[in-house]
Amino acid sequence: MFDLHRLRLLKELHTRGTLAAVAAALGYSSSAVSQQLSLLEKEAGAPLLERVGRGVRLTPQAVILAGHAEAVLNRLEQAEAEIEASLTAPTGVVRVASFQTAMLSLMPPLLDLVALRAPNLRLDAVQLEPDQALSLLTAGGCDLVLAEEYFGHPLTRRSGIDQVELGLDAMRLALPPRLADRTELAQLAGERWILEPADTESGRWARTLCREAGFEPDVAFHSTDIVTHIRFVETGHAVGILPDLVWQDVPPRGVELGHRRLFTCARTGAQRRPGVVTVREALRDVYASRLAA
Repeated sequence: MFDLHRLRLLKELHTRGTLAAVAAALGYSSSAVSQQLSLLEKEAGAPLLERVGRGVRLTPQAVILAGHAEAVLNRLEQAEAEIEASLTAPTGVVRVASFQTAMLSLMPPLLDLVALRAPNLRLDAVQLEPDQALSLLTAGGCDLVLAEEYFGHPLTRRSGIDQVELGLDAMRLALPPRLADRTELAQLAGERWILEPADTESGRWARTLCREAGFEPDVAFHSTDIVTHIRFVETGHAVGILPDLVWQDVPPRGVELGHRRLFTCARTGAQRRPGVVTVREALRDVYASRLAA
């Protein structure tokens, strides 16, 4: 009989490619992952890993077992979902991973609405960038991901993921008062900018927009904290690009430069869990009410 935890580790290694990547995703050491896979080799009665330089690769037998492991784990999640669905009301915990602006603007009303609709359901949340959040999801570390994707910069498509659209969020120029009359991106070529780092989806997208407008932005300030972006713009120290979702009590302002796509992801098989369904429906209603405000 195969140990399910070890089967998940093998599946993750098949997906991620290295022991270090599996260890980082699941919060283990590489040696601990290696030890568990050695025990799985004994259970399988066949070699599963072979050394290649400093790394390892899966043997043909391991690839066979990894395919079955994914199917088995998906079927078990489907079974859990059907059992939960047979209960009268959603219970337990739904763990959500979300990007920052959604944490700031959507999570508080989502918590209120879930508490109203399913008082016995607990909602936990962690703030992560979409790629990190999706890695956590496939590793079983969370149940639902609220993600963003910028046009022209799609996220990596992963197998075994159920994806549901939430909506589009406009991205606008964020200008200090002294530049309020500027209406074109090219007019800001000589200004200092605050953007997310260049290795983030938002950072890559914003820099591409500026380059398409004919200039390389002078990014004097780098931050993944959207509240910092707002503060630097409001105090006149930088120009930025901010999403409509970030504005709480004032209407969106600035010239619209494009949109980002918002969506949720759950593991295939777990998307029918009553808790996941409840949270997704509540999130849809919270987002719709923001658009109507």
